[in-house]
Amino acid sequence: MKMSIHRTAIIASGARLGEGVKVGPFTVIGENVEIGAGTEIGAFVHLDGWTIIGRDNIIKDHVSIGHAPQYLNYKNEKTYVVIGNNNTIGEFVTIHRGTADGIGETRIGHNNLIMSHCHIAHDCNLGNNIYLGSSTNLAGHVNIENDAWLEELVGVHQFVNIGKLAHIEFQTKVTKDVPPFIMVNGHPARVEGLNYKGMKKFGLEPAVIDEIVRAFNILYNSGLTINEAVEQMDQELLASKEVEDFIRFIKKSTRGICR
Repeated sequence: MKMSIHRTAIIASGARLGEGVKVGPFTVIGENVEIGAGTEIGAFVHLDGWTIIGRDNIIKDHVSIGHAPQYLNYKNEKTYVVIGNNNTIGEFVTIHRGTADGIGETRIGHNNLIMSHCHIAHDCNLGNNIYLGSSTNLAGHVNIENDAWLEELVGVHQFVNIGKLAHIEFQTKVTKDVPPFIMVNGHPARVEGLNYKGMKKFGLEPAVIDEIVRAFNILYNSGLTINEAVEQMDQELLASKEVEDFIRFIKKSTRGICR
Protein backbone atom coordinates (compact mmCIF):
# COMPACT_ATOMS: atom_id res chain seq x y z
CA MET A 1 0.00 0.00 0.00
CA LYS A 2 1.29 3.42 -0.94
CA MET A 3 1.26 6.28 1.56
CA SER A 4 -0.88 9.29 0.65
CA ILE A 5 -0.18 12.66 2.30
CA HIS A 6 -1.98 15.82 1.20
CA ARG A 7 0.39 18.59 0.14
CA THR A 8 -0.95 20.95 2.84
CA ALA A 9 -0.36 18.52 5.72
CA ILE A 10 2.53 19.23 8.11
CA ILE A 11 4.41 16.12 9.23
CA ALA A 12 7.28 16.48 11.72
CA SER A 13 10.55 14.84 10.67
CA GLY A 14 10.48 12.45 13.65
CA ALA A 15 6.94 11.19 13.08
CA ARG A 16 6.70 7.55 11.98
CA LEU A 17 3.98 6.61 9.50
CA GLY A 18 3.31 3.03 8.42
CA GLU A 19 2.62 1.64 5.00
CA GLY A 20 -0.52 2.93 3.33
CA VAL A 21 -1.27 5.70 5.83
CA LYS A 22 -3.46 8.48 4.39
CA VAL A 23 -3.28 12.05 5.72
CA GLY A 24 -5.84 14.69 4.76
CA PRO A 25 -5.57 18.45 4.13
CA PHE A 26 -4.16 20.79 6.79
CA THR A 27 -3.48 18.00 9.26
CA VAL A 28 -0.54 18.42 11.67
CA ILE A 29 1.40 15.42 13.03
CA GLY A 30 3.95 16.00 15.77
CA GLU A 31 7.49 14.79 16.32
CA ASN A 32 6.73 11.87 18.66
CA VAL A 33 3.71 10.41 16.88
CA GLU A 34 3.66 6.86 15.49
CA ILE A 35 0.87 5.71 13.15
CA GLY A 36 0.34 2.11 12.04
CA ALA A 37 -0.22 0.84 8.53
CA GLY A 38 -3.49 1.50 6.78
CA THR A 39 -4.73 4.22 9.13
CA GLU A 40 -6.69 7.03 7.46
CA ILE A 41 -6.56 10.55 8.91
CA GLY A 42 -8.94 13.28 7.80
CA ALA A 43 -8.62 17.02 7.39
CA PHE A 44 -7.60 19.52 10.10
CA VAL A 45 -6.53 16.76 12.50
CA HIS A 46 -3.82 17.49 15.10
CA LEU A 47 -1.85 14.57 16.51
CA ASP A 48 0.72 15.59 19.10
CA GLY A 49 2.63 14.44 22.17
CA TRP A 50 3.87 10.90 22.66
CA THR A 51 1.10 9.22 20.71
CA ILE A 52 1.03 5.68 19.33
CA ILE A 53 -1.81 4.77 16.96
CA GLY A 54 -2.19 1.24 15.57
CA ARG A 55 -3.30 -0.18 12.25
CA ASP A 56 -6.36 0.44 10.11
CA ASN A 57 -7.94 3.17 12.19
CA ILE A 58 -10.21 5.84 10.71
CA ILE A 59 -9.68 9.28 12.26
CA LYS A 60 -12.15 11.82 10.90
CA ASP A 61 -11.87 15.59 10.46
CA HIS A 62 -10.92 18.04 13.24
CA VAL A 63 -9.83 15.37 15.74
CA SER A 64 -7.27 16.28 18.43
CA ILE A 65 -5.19 13.48 20.00
CA GLY A 66 -2.23 13.57 22.34
CA HIS A 67 -2.31 17.11 23.67
CA ALA A 68 -1.55 17.99 27.28
CA PRO A 69 -4.18 16.92 29.81
CA GLN A 70 -6.47 19.44 31.45
CA TYR A 71 -4.86 18.85 34.82
CA LEU A 72 -3.36 21.62 36.95
CA ASN A 73 -0.42 19.54 38.23
CA TYR A 74 0.72 18.47 34.76
CA LYS A 75 4.32 19.67 34.18
CA ASN A 76 4.86 18.48 30.61
CA GLU A 77 6.03 15.04 31.72
CA LYS A 78 6.51 12.36 29.06
CA THR A 79 3.13 10.66 29.08
CA TYR A 80 1.28 8.86 26.33
CA VAL A 81 -1.81 8.15 24.29
CA VAL A 82 -1.89 4.55 23.03
CA ILE A 83 -4.60 3.54 20.55
CA GLY A 84 -5.01 0.03 19.12
CA ASN A 85 -6.33 -1.18 15.76
CA ASN A 86 -9.53 -0.82 13.73
CA ASN A 87 -11.03 2.05 15.69
CA THR A 88 -13.24 4.74 14.17
CA ILE A 89 -12.85 8.16 15.77
CA GLY A 90 -15.47 10.71 14.73
CA GLU A 91 -15.27 14.41 14.01
CA PHE A 92 -14.09 16.83 16.74
CA VAL A 93 -13.13 14.07 19.19
CA THR A 94 -10.47 15.05 21.76
CA ILE A 95 -8.22 12.50 23.49
CA HIS A 96 -5.67 13.79 26.04
CA ARG A 97 -2.52 12.02 27.13
CA GLY A 98 -2.01 10.61 30.63
CA THR A 99 -0.44 12.17 33.70
CA ALA A 100 2.56 11.28 35.83
CA ASP A 101 0.21 11.18 38.85
CA GLY A 102 -2.03 8.68 37.06
CA ILE A 103 -1.15 5.63 34.97
CA GLY A 104 0.99 7.69 32.61
CA GLU A 105 -1.08 7.00 29.54
CA THR A 106 -4.55 7.20 28.05
CA ARG A 107 -5.24 3.85 26.41
CA ILE A 108 -7.86 2.79 23.88
CA GLY A 109 -8.05 -0.81 22.64
CA HIS A 110 -9.35 -2.25 19.37
CA ASN A 111 -12.54 -2.08 17.28
CA ASN A 112 -14.09 0.84 19.15
CA LEU A 113 -16.54 3.36 17.68
CA ILE A 114 -16.10 6.83 19.16
CA MET A 115 -18.67 9.20 17.69
CA SER A 116 -18.33 12.93 17.02
CA HIS A 117 -17.55 15.48 19.77
CA CYS A 118 -16.59 12.91 22.42
CA HIS A 119 -13.92 13.80 24.97
CA ILE A 120 -11.63 11.20 26.55
CA ALA A 121 -9.62 12.76 29.36
CA HIS A 122 -6.25 11.84 30.82
CA ASP A 123 -5.51 8.36 32.17
CA CYS A 124 -8.68 6.77 30.81
CA ASN A 125 -8.47 3.10 29.89
CA LEU A 126 -10.91 1.74 27.29
CA GLY A 127 -11.04 -1.90 26.22
CA ASN A 128 -12.37 -3.30 22.93
CA ASN A 129 -15.65 -3.14 20.99
CA ILE A 130 -16.91 -0.12 22.94
CA TYR A 131 -19.45 2.36 21.57
CA LEU A 132 -19.32 6.00 22.69
CA GLY A 133 -22.27 8.01 21.37
CA SER A 134 -21.87 11.58 20.17
CA SER A 135 -20.87 14.19 22.77
CA THR A 136 -20.19 11.62 25.48
CA ASN A 137 -17.54 12.91 27.88
CA LEU A 138 -15.21 10.87 30.09
CA ALA A 139 -13.44 12.62 32.96
CA GLY A 140 -9.96 11.49 34.03
CA HIS A 141 -9.12 7.94 35.12
CA VAL A 142 -12.32 6.36 33.76
CA ASN A 143 -12.07 2.65 33.01
CA ILE A 144 -14.44 0.99 30.52
CA GLU A 145 -14.40 -2.76 29.96
CA ASN A 146 -15.03 -4.58 26.67
CA ASP A 147 -18.32 -4.36 24.77
CA ALA A 148 -19.82 -1.54 26.85
CA TRP A 149 -22.30 0.79 25.14
CA LEU A 150 -22.64 4.47 26.11
CA GLU A 151 -25.32 6.38 24.26
CA GLU A 152 -25.23 10.06 23.29
CA LEU A 153 -24.52 12.92 25.74
CA VAL A 154 -23.42 10.67 28.60
CA GLY A 155 -21.23 12.25 31.29
CA VAL A 156 -18.91 10.01 33.33
CA HIS A 157 -17.30 11.21 36.58
CA GLN A 158 -13.59 10.72 37.16
CA PHE A 159 -12.40 7.34 38.52
CA VAL A 160 -15.64 5.60 37.52
CA ASN A 161 -15.46 2.00 36.28
CA ILE A 162 -17.92 0.65 33.72
CA GLY A 163 -18.17 -3.13 33.36
CA LYS A 164 -18.29 -5.32 30.28
CA LEU A 165 -21.54 -5.25 28.30
CA ALA A 166 -22.94 -2.46 30.48
CA HIS A 167 -25.38 -0.14 28.72
CA ILE A 168 -25.59 3.56 29.63
CA GLU A 169 -28.72 5.29 28.36
CA PHE A 170 -28.97 8.67 26.58
CA GLN A 171 -28.01 11.77 28.65
CA THR A 172 -27.12 9.76 31.76
CA LYS A 173 -24.91 11.18 34.52
CA VAL A 174 -22.63 8.42 35.82
CA THR A 175 -21.03 9.09 39.21
CA LYS A 176 -20.67 5.51 40.53
CA ASP A 177 -19.40 2.26 39.06
CA VAL A 178 -21.67 0.38 36.66
CA PRO A 179 -21.34 -3.42 37.03
CA PRO A 180 -21.11 -5.70 33.98
CA PHE A 181 -24.32 -6.49 32.05
CA ILE A 182 -26.30 -3.69 33.77
CA MET A 183 -28.42 -0.95 32.14
CA VAL A 184 -28.53 2.46 33.84
CA ASN A 185 -30.28 5.75 33.18
CA GLY A 186 -30.89 9.10 34.86
CA HIS A 187 -29.34 11.96 36.89
CA PRO A 188 -27.58 10.37 38.68
CA ALA A 189 -27.58 6.99 36.98
CA ARG A 190 -29.95 4.41 38.43
CA VAL A 191 -30.22 0.75 37.54
CA GLU A 192 -32.99 -0.09 35.06
CA GLY A 193 -32.27 -3.79 34.65
CA LEU A 194 -30.02 -6.12 32.69
CA ASN A 195 -28.68 -5.62 29.17
CA TYR A 196 -30.42 -8.70 27.74
CA LYS A 197 -30.04 -7.49 24.16
CA GLY A 198 -26.29 -7.07 24.56
CA MET A 199 -25.82 -10.42 26.28
CA LYS A 200 -27.71 -12.26 23.54
CA LYS A 201 -25.96 -10.31 20.78
CA PHE A 202 -22.55 -11.33 22.09
CA GLY A 203 -23.51 -14.97 22.33
CA LEU A 204 -23.85 -15.66 26.04
CA GLU A 205 -25.41 -19.06 26.66
CA PRO A 206 -28.95 -19.08 28.12
CA ALA A 207 -27.70 -20.91 31.22
CA VAL A 208 -25.10 -18.19 31.81
CA ILE A 209 -27.70 -15.45 31.35
CA ASP A 210 -29.92 -17.24 33.90
CA GLU A 211 -27.09 -17.13 36.45
CA ILE A 212 -26.50 -13.43 35.72
CA VAL A 213 -30.22 -12.85 36.36
CA ARG A 214 -29.85 -14.68 39.69
CA ALA A 215 -26.81 -12.53 40.54
CA PHE A 216 -28.77 -9.38 39.67
CA ASN A 217 -31.68 -10.39 41.88
CA ILE A 218 -29.41 -11.22 44.82
CA LEU A 219 -27.64 -7.86 44.49
CA TYR A 220 -30.61 -5.59 43.79
CA ASN A 221 -33.82 -7.31 44.88
CA SER A 222 -32.95 -9.29 48.03
CA GLY A 223 -32.60 -6.45 50.54
CA LEU A 224 -29.08 -7.63 51.39
CA THR A 225 -26.10 -5.34 51.88
CA ILE A 226 -23.50 -5.48 49.12
CA ASN A 227 -21.16 -7.58 51.24
CA GLU A 228 -23.97 -9.99 52.12
CA ALA A 229 -25.02 -10.18 48.47
CA VAL A 230 -21.47 -10.94 47.34
CA GLU A 231 -21.20 -13.69 49.95
CA GLN A 232 -24.48 -15.24 48.82
CA MET A 233 -23.45 -15.07 45.15
CA ASP A 234 -20.15 -16.77 45.96
CA GLN A 235 -22.02 -19.59 47.71
CA GLU A 236 -25.02 -20.12 45.42
CA LEU A 237 -24.20 -19.26 41.81
CA LEU A 238 -22.85 -21.72 39.27
CA ALA A 239 -19.31 -20.85 38.24
CA SER A 240 -18.75 -19.16 34.90
CA LYS A 241 -16.39 -16.47 33.66
CA GLU A 242 -19.25 -14.02 33.35
CA VAL A 243 -20.54 -14.55 36.89
CA GLU A 244 -16.98 -14.35 38.20
CA ASP A 245 -16.50 -11.07 36.31
CA PHE A 246 -19.70 -9.71 37.87
CA ILE A 247 -18.63 -10.62 41.43
CA ARG A 248 -15.03 -9.45 40.86
CA PHE A 249 -16.22 -6.06 39.66
CA ILE A 250 -18.39 -5.49 42.73
CA LYS A 251 -15.65 -6.60 45.13
CA LYS A 252 -13.07 -4.20 43.69
CA SER A 253 -15.37 -1.15 43.46
CA THR A 254 -14.15 1.77 45.56
CA ARG A 255 -16.66 4.40 44.43
CA GLY A 256 -19.68 2.23 45.13
CA ILE A 257 -21.99 0.83 42.46
CA CYS A 258 -25.10 2.24 40.83
CA ARG A 259 -28.27 1.15 42.62
